[in-house]
Amino acid sequence: MHIVYISDGKAGHRSQALGLFKAMQRQSQEIVTFQEISIDDLPIVTLISALFSHQLHTVEHEPTYIFGVGSHTHFRVWLLGKVYNKAKTIILMKPSLPFAWFDYAVIPQHDGIQASNKVLTTQGALNPIVNEERHQHGRILIALGGSSKRHQWNAAKVLHAIGQIVEQNPNSEIILTTSRRTPKAFLAELKQLKNIEKVQIFPVEVTPQGWIFEEMQKAEAVWVTEDSVSMIYEALTAGCKVGVIEVDRLRHDRITTSVDHLFHQQYITYFTALSKLAQPQYFAEATRVAVEIFK
Repeated sequence: MHIVYISDGKAGHRSQALGLFKAMQRQSQEIVTFQEISIDDLPIVTLISALFSHQLHTVEHEPTYIFGVGSHTHFRVWLLGKVYNKAKTIILMKPSLPFAWFDYAVIPQHDGIQASNKVLTTQGALNPIVNEERHQHGRILIALGGSSKRHQWNAAKVLHAIGQIVEQNPNSEIILTTSRRTPKAFLAELKQLKNIEKVQIFPVEVTPQGWIFEEMQKAEAVWVTEDSVSMIYEALTAGCKVGVIEVDRLRHDRITTSVDHLFHQQYITYFTALSKLAQPQYFAEATRVAVEIFK
């Protein structure tokens, strides 16, 4: 089985494609291979020409599935599906072209699209994480985001929450990391916090690729600032207890509604004591989608 992923180069989109590929790999009885091809290497005119020969030198093996994430990939996925007409085409978002043009669309529930035989709805975007069940009792990870189009960073609110986490979990090992959106001045403010010496601080600039996913595998609990929605879903998928640090909302939309939905489902809480966090529930959306596709 060979999967061709048409890539727009965005890391978040690649994470979704890898999540589904790895889930399909786990579910399949045969060898599953994966090839990523940039949209720059798939000019539309080349794809149209290949409609007659039904082959393309860029594609290493005849694909069984063709993935696309990002609006610039959709037309290419459809065309490549015509070149290799035995392949199934899968768009990992709401497609910009008619649903009937693809075999499957994998769409987060917050987009409000009704599930059907062609539409598989998920809680959040897919990711490549699995729960490796290596969580260490009392180990805490705090992951900070920053301002976004729907959230405004509130340093005082975040500092208060971190202070409460440190105070209410005195026997825990606490690791904290930032993101590229975290204001540069915040680390200096953080270092003035009472008992901050108990916290191991790893700014994003010093963490290698994959570091945070490894930390999620080791943490019993993860606190995430509310703006980092993808990280909330990643922590749930890793099997952690998840606490959310509130930041100011600039607007309410389908994304903030999805976070509220997780709260009402008791997947996440806003407490700052580890003992009060909701127990982790089975959360494996990529696996569930792979099972559906293989039915």
